[in-house]
Amino acid sequence: MIQAPAPPPPSRRRHDREIISLAVPAFGALVAEPLFVMVDSAIVGHLGTPQLAGLAVAAALLTTAVSIFVFLAYATTAAVARRVGAGDLASAIRQGMDGIWLAILLGIAVIAVTLPTAPWLVDVFGASDTAAPYAITYLRISSLGIPAMLVVLAATGVLRGLQDTRTPLYVAIGGFAANGALNAGLVYGAGLGIAGSAWGTVIAQVSMAVAYLIVVVRGARRHGASLRPDAAGIRTSARAGVPLLVRTLSLRAVLMIATAVAARLGDTEIAAHQIILSLWSLMAFALDAIAIAGQAIIGRYLGADDAEGAREACRRMVQWGIVSGVVFGALIVLARPLFVPLFTSDQAVQDTLLPALLVVALSQPIAGVVFVLDGVLMGAGDGRYLAWAMLVTLAVFAPVALLVPVIGGGLTTLWWAMALMMTVRLVTLWLRTRSGKWIVTGATR
Repeated sequence: MIQAPAPPPPSRRRHDREIISLAVPAFGALVAEPLFVMVDSAIVGHLGTPQLAGLAVAAALLTTAVSIFVFLAYATTAAVARRVGAGDLASAIRQGMDGIWLAILLGIAVIAVTLPTAPWLVDVFGASDTAAPYAITYLRISSLGIPAMLVVLAATGVLRGLQDTRTPLYVAIGGFAANGALNAGLVYGAGLGIAGSAWGTVIAQVSMAVAYLIVVVRGARRHGASLRPDAAGIRTSARAGVPLLVRTLSLRAVLMIATAVAARLGDTEIAAHQIILSLWSLMAFALDAIAIAGQAIIGRYLGADDAEGAREACRRMVQWGIVSGVVFGALIVLARPLFVPLFTSDQAVQDTLLPALLVVALSQPIAGVVFVLDGVLMGAGDGRYLAWAMLVTLAVFAPVALLVPVIGGGLTTLWWAMALMMTVRLVTLWLRTRSGKWIVTGATR
C-alpha cells in the first residue's frame, strides 16, 4: 500500500506562508518600476528617433543614479524589521523616518549636481548632436523627481520592515497608471513633447512619494513616533548604508564590464548580450522578491532574539531559491524557441544567443541561492561582509571577463565568466551563512 507523504512540519508551512505573502507582492512592485521607462519609451518613440535616443541616454543616467541609492530600501528594511521583532513599533517607525530624511538630503544633493552638469553627463554617455538637446531637457526635468524616488526607496524599506509588501505594490501600480496617463496627456494633449514626458514622470513619482509618506506618517502618529529629523539617527542610517553602497557599486561594475566586453566582441554579440541581460534581469526581479522576504523575516526574528527561528527561515528560503532557480532555468530552455524571435529576427544574433542562454539556464539554481543568502545577510544587517564579498567577486570576475576577447572567446565564454561570478558570490555568502557570525540578535546590530 502506497502511503501519502507526510505533511510538512508546522514551522515549514508557516515560513512558506510568510515567504509567499511577502515575495509575491514584492515581485509585482519590482516589475512595475522598469515599466515607467517602457511607457516613456513607447510614447516618446512616436515623436521621432532623436527624441527616443535622447530619452535612452537620460533614462540610463537616471536609472544609474537611483540604483546607486537602493541601499536606502535595503538598510531601512533590516533596521525596521529588527525593531518590529523586538516589539517596539514606535522605534521602528522612527528608524524608518531617519532613512526617509536621509533620502531627502541625498535627493537634494543629486539635483544640485545634475542640473549644472547635465550637458557634460549627456556628452560623456555619447549622445549624438541631434539627441543631446532632448537628453539634456529630459534629464534636467526628471532630476527634480529624484528626491521623490529616493523617498519611495526608503519608505518601501519601512513598509517591508513592517512586513507589508502589499502597499508598495498598490502604490507602484497607481504610479505606473498615472505615469502613462500623464505622459500621453502632456506629450500629445498639451504638445510639450519630451519635456511633457519628463514632467509626467516627475508628477507620478512625487505622487508615489506622497502616498508613502501618508502611510508612514499615519503609522508614526498612531504609535507616537517623532517625525522630526534626528541628526544622530540620520548619521546611523548613512553609516549602515555605506557598505551596501559599496556592494551595489561593485555589482554595477560587474555588469558594466560585461557589457563593455560584449561590445568589443562585435555588433552581433552586443545585441545578443543585451537580450540575454534583459532576460537575466527579469529572472533577477523574481529571485530578488524572495530576497526581500528574507530581509524582512530574518530581521524580525533576530530582533525578537529568536536565533533558531532565523536559521530555520534561512534554510527554508534557500530551498525556495534552489527550486525557483531550477524552474526558471527549465523555463529558459523550454521557451527559447518562443521568446527569442520576439527580440530579434536576425539569424546571426539568434545563433549567438542560444548557446549563451543555456549557460544562463544552468546558472539559475546558483543565482537562486545567491539572491536568497544576499537577502538573509541584508536582513541581518551584515552589510560590511556583503561589501567585502562583492569586492572579492569583482576582483575575480574582472580579469577573467577582460581576457575573453584576448583568448578569442565569444559571448558564450563571457556568460561562463558571469556564471563564475555568481559561483564566487555563492561561495562567499555560503561560508558566511555557515559560520553563523551573521546571527546577532537584538533590536540593533
